Amino acid sequence: MTLNAIGELMTVVGLAVLLYGEWKDEGSLKAIGKPLASLGFLVAAVGFGAFDSRYGRIIFLGLVLGALGDLFLLGRAKQFFIGGLVSFLLGHVAYVVAFSTLPISPAQAFIAAVAMAAIMFFIGRWVFPHAPDMRVPIAIYMLVISAMCVVAIGTGAAGAPWMIPVGAVMFTASDIAVVRDRFVSKGFVNRAWGLPLYYAAQLIIAWSIAEVA
Repeated sequence: MTLNAIGELMTVVGLAVLLYGEWKDEGSLKAIGKPLASLGFLVAAVGFGAFDSRYGRIIFLGLVLGALGDLFLLGRAKQFFIGGLVSFLLGHVAYVVAFSTLPISPAQAFIAAVAMAAIMFFIGRWVFPHAPDMRVPIAIYMLVISAMCVVAIGTGAAGAPWMIPVGAVMFTASDIAVVRDRFVSKGFVNRAWGLPLYYAAQLIIAWSIAEVA
C-alpha cells in the first residue's frame, strides 16, 4: 500500500470514529477520531510528494494549519473557536499563495469573484444576527476563503488540475456547516455532512500536489 493510500485510509477510519463520537457525544472518541483523520491527510500529502515542489510545500503548510485548526475545534469554548478560525484562515492564505503560482484565467476569476461576493453577502445576512460580537473576524474569514475559491476556480479554468477548484469549493461548503452549528442551530446533522465534505476536500487538495508538475 502506498503512503498516500495509507493516509487516505487513516482519514476514512478517523472520520468514521469522529462521526460516531459526534453522534453519541463521546468526547474520547472525538479526541481520537479527529486527530487521526487530520493526520491522515498530512500523511497522504507526503505520499503525493509534498516536499518535492514549492507548490507541494505550500499546500502542506496549509494542511498543517488545517490540522491545527481541527485540534482547536475539539474545544467548545470561544477561545478555541477563535484559535481554529485563525488557523484555518492562515491555511486558506497558504492555499491562495500556492494556487497563485499557477496560471489563472482572469475572466473566469472575475466571474467567480462576482458569484462569491453574492454568496458571501447572503451568508453574512444569515449569520451576523446570530454572532454580533464575531462579525469582524467572520467577515475577514469569509473574505479570505472567497479569495481562495476565486483563485482556485481561475486556475482550474486555465488548465490546473480539477482537484484545485473542486477541493476549494468543497472546503468552503463545509465551513457553512461549522458556522451553522456554532452560531445558528447546533446539531449532529451539521457535522454529518460538514465533516465528510471537509476531510474529502483536504484529501482532494492534497491529491493536487501529485498533479501539479
